[in-house]
Amino acid sequence: RAAGRRQRASAVTMMGKMEPVKNKQPAPMQITAEQILREARERQEDDNYTAPAQKVMDPEELAVFRMRERKHFEDRLRMNRNAMGAWIKYAAFEEAQRDFERARSVYERALDVDHRNSSLWLKYAEMEMRNRHVNAARNVWDRAVTMMPRIDAFWFKYIYMEEMLGNLAAARAIFDRWTEWEPDDAAWTSYVRLEIRANQPERARRVFQRYVVCHNVPRAWIKWAKFEEKQGQTANARAVFEAAMQEMDERDHTEAFFTAFAQFEERAKEADRARAIYKYALDVLPRSQAIELNKKYVQFEKQHGDRKGIEHVVIAKKRFAYEEAVKADPFTYDHWFDYVRLEESALAIESDYHRTRDVYERAIANVPPAADKRLWRRYVYLWLKYAVFEELVAQDVDRARAVLAQARKVVPHAHFTFAKLWVHSALFELRQGRLDGCRKLLGEAIGRCPKNKLFKEYVQLELQLGDVARCRKLYGKYLEWAPANCAAWTAFAELEASLGEEERARGIYELAVAQPALDMPEALWKAYIDFEMGLQNWPRVRALYRRLLSKTKHVKVWLSFAEAEREAAEAATATDATDVAADHTPAGVAASAAVLSEAAALFRSTGQKEERVLVLEAWRDALAAGGASEDELDKVEAMMPKRLKKRRQVYGEDGEAAGWEEYYDYIFPEEEAKAPSLKILEMAQQWKKRKLQADDDGVDQ
Repeated sequence: RAAGRRQRASAVTMMGKMEPVKNKQPAPMQITAEQILREARERQEDDNYTAPAQKVMDPEELAVFRMRERKHFEDRLRMNRNAMGAWIKYAAFEEAQRDFERARSVYERALDVDHRNSSLWLKYAEMEMRNRHVNAARNVWDRAVTMMPRIDAFWFKYIYMEEMLGNLAAARAIFDRWTEWEPDDAAWTSYVRLEIRANQPERARRVFQRYVVCHNVPRAWIKWAKFEEKQGQTANARAVFEAAMQEMDERDHTEAFFTAFAQFEERAKEADRARAIYKYALDVLPRSQAIELNKKYVQFEKQHGDRKGIEHVVIAKKRFAYEEAVKADPFTYDHWFDYVRLEESALAIESDYHRTRDVYERAIANVPPAADKRLWRRYVYLWLKYAVFEELVAQDVDRARAVLAQARKVVPHAHFTFAKLWVHSALFELRQGRLDGCRKLLGEAIGRCPKNKLFKEYVQLELQLGDVARCRKLYGKYLEWAPANCAAWTAFAELEASLGEEERARGIYELAVAQPALDMPEALWKAYIDFEMGLQNWPRVRALYRRLLSKTKHVKVWLSFAEAEREAAEAATATDATDVAADHTPAGVAASAAVLSEAAALFRSTGQKEERVLVLEAWRDALAAGGASEDELDKVEAMMPKRLKKRRQVYGEDGEAAGWEEYYDYIFPEEEAKAPSLKILEMAQQWKKRKLQADDDGVDQ
C-alpha cells in the first residue's frame, strides 16, 4: 500500500499538477501589465502595410488583370446583390479602365436592384459629368428627378450643370419643373439668385410672386421686401409689406414680420410710419409674443422719439411686465396696486380714463376664493382706491357712489365686515352734503355688523356736529352691544364730564363697575378714581379705593391708594395751618405711611414677599422724600429683608428634572429670628468678605 502511494505521488509530480513551490519570494525583475501590453503592441504587424504595385506590361496581361478583377466583383455581387458599395466600386473600376459602356451597364444593373438609392444616382450622374458626357448626364438627372422629385440634391446639381454650361433657359425650365412640386424655401431662393446672377430683376420679381403664392408665410414676404430694398425700390418694398398684411392670415402676423416692417421704415427715414407699426403690433400681438418687439420699440423711441414718446414707451414696458405678473397670479393684489398706480401716473401723458377703469375692473373681478378676512384685507383696499380715483381724479361722483355701493354688496357681512368701508362711504356722502345719507349708512352698518370702530366714528361725527343727544343714544346702543367694554364706559363718562354733568358721569361709572364682566376693569377703576380726584372729592376717592381693595389686593392698588392719601392730606393742609403730625411728620407722609403700613401687614400675613418688599421700599422712599424723622426711617429699615441668591430644581413639561436655576429670596427679620442657621450663614459671608479685603490689601503692599 505504501509503494502504491509513492507511485501515485510520483505520477502526480510528473504531470505537473501538484508539484510544491519551493521559493515563494518575489522575482528580482518584475514585469508590469503595462510592459506586457507595450510588447504586444510592438509585435503586431504594421497597419499601414500596402500591397506591392502591379505593373501591366502588355495587353494580354491587362486582359488577365481585368478579367480577374471583374470576376472578383462579380463573385462579391453574386454573394450579396444589395451591397451598393460593391456596385459603386465595380463601376468606378470600369470608369478607371475607360470602359464607359461597362460602367453604365454596372450602374444600370445596380439601379435595377435599388432604384431608390440616391447615392447611386448621384455617383452615376457625376461619372457622366466628370467625363463630359453631357447628354448622358442630362438623361441620368432627368430620370433621377422624375423618379424622386423630393430629393433636392438632384435638382440643385442638375441646375448647377446647366448653369455651368451657360444654358440658362434649360436651368429656368428645370426650376419651373421643380416649383411645380411646391418645394421649400431653398428652391425658391436659389431660383431668385439665378435670376439675379443673370441680371434679370423682373424675372426675380415674378419668381417672388409665385413664391409668396406657394408659401404665404412671413419669411417669404420679408425676403421679397429685402430684395426690393436692395434693388433701391423703397416704394416696392413698402408695397410688398402692405400686401403681406392683407394676404396673410392674422395668425401669421408675427413678431418677426412687424419687426422687419418697422426696421425697414426706420431705414427709410420714416420714423412716424415705424412708430405706428410698433404701436399697432404691440396692440395686436399677445404680450408673451411681443417681448423682443417691445425691446426694439424702446430702442427706437430712445433714438427717434421725444420726451413724451420715451415716457410712453417706458409706461408700455412696465404695463407689459404688470400684465405678465397679474396673469401669472391674479390673486396677488400687490401687483394690481402697482398696475393701477402706473395707469394713474400715465393719465398725465395719455389722459385715458377708460384704460385705468379697465384695470380697476379687472382687479376687483378677482374676488377672494374663501370667506376668510385675512384674504380680503388687500382686496377691499382695491375698492377704496377705485372709489377715491373716481371721486378725486376722474371727478365722477355718481360712479364713485356706485363703486362703494357695489363694494358693500361684495363683502360677506354675515362672516365679517370692514369698518373702513362703511366709514369711507359715510364720509363720502358727507362730503357731498348728504348728512342724512351719511347717518343712514352708519346706522345700517351698526345694525348689520356692529364694530367698535363704527360706534367710535359715528360718535366722533356727531360730536363734531354738536348733537349731544345723538351721542348719548349711540353710547347707549354701544354699551348694550358691548357691556364689558371698559373703553366705551370710560368714553361715555368722560363725555358727560366734559359737558359738566358730574352726576351723569358718576352714574355711568357706577353702572360700569357694577357689571359682572369687564375686559379691562383696572383701567375703568383708574378712570373713575381720577374723575373723583379731579373733583377734589377725597372721601369718595377713599371710598372707591376701599371698594377696589375689597375686590383685589394688588400691590399697585395699595401704592396708588397711598399716593392718593398723600395728595388728599396735602390738599387739606393747603387750607389748614396745621401741616405736621404729632411726631413732627408731615401730614401727607403720615397718611401715606398709614396706608403702606396696612399693606405691609396684609402681605406679611399672606406671605407675599415680593409685594411686601415693594411696599416697604415705597414706604421708605416716601419718608425720605417727605423729610420724616430718623426714628421713622430706622423703623422702616428694620423691616427691610435681606436678599439671598438660591438654587432650585427646574422640571420640564414631562415632569422630569431639567436642570437648576438661580433665584433671589427675601429673608425678613422675623424669619431670621426663627432660623438661627441663617445667622451662621451671614457670619460666613462677612468672614469671606473680610478675607477678600485682606488679600487685596496684601497685594497692594
